[in-house]
Amino acid sequence: MSLHIGAQAGEIADKVLLPGDPLRAKYIAEHFLNGVSCYTEVRGMYGFTGFYEGKRVSVQGTGMGIPSIGIYIHELMAEYGVQTLIRVGTCGTFAPQLKLRDLLIASGSTHDSAVNANRFPNLSYSCVPDWQLLVRAIEQARKLSVPFQVGQVLTMDQFYDDHTDEKVKLVAKYGCMACDMETAELYTQAAGMGCHALSVMTVSDSLIDGSQVSAIERQTKFDDMVRLALEII
Repeated sequence: MSLHIGAQAGEIADKVLLPGDPLRAKYIAEHFLNGVSCYTEVRGMYGFTGFYEGKRVSVQGTGMGIPSIGIYIHELMAEYGVQTLIRVGTCGTFAPQLKLRDLLIASGSTHDSAVNANRFPNLSYSCVPDWQLLVRAIEQARKLSVPFQVGQVLTMDQFYDDHTDEKVKLVAKYGCMACDMETAELYTQAAGMGCHALSVMTVSDSLIDGSQVSAIERQTKFDDMVRLALEII
């Protein structure tokens, strides 16, 4: 039983979907999985295990930001033997071709993370996904005919950052398409633990024109992303 999840051994599948919002975890479990059991409500961060087309899968809320997701994915891998982790979250676009509600499959993460700076002193680590998951995601997205892009995300330590505009302008020049707060940590920890990880995100807001989807839609209406993630695993 881990400190922050508190599930018993065997209650969590070896493949896990990772929404940041615990209410999205609840929505996914209720609308996509069969035979569902709730294995944790610790700190209101719901976790569920069920079956999707006969395959056992779990869904675990992670909260926002690298420190929060870092705790949950470490415990999932180190204490529950999870091997495959797919983030199903949101991102903000700063690429004109990436529209609200489109999917971004993250081929890598540039970041301003103090966590990785401390983890890799005097090095700049490349945060990349499991390539097999990446290929499968592209193939499945095409089969499902959902609008998607593949590209780098900028993972930021701060949501409210006085330097966001200059950071975005710089990384956009080098091909980054959107920003989030979790992907770099997911890719880094999974690599260090020898596990498979991918970040699939729905565009929830635009740094170009300020448009955004509602809070309720963030919790309940990103079905294409969830279906894609479940089909991958």
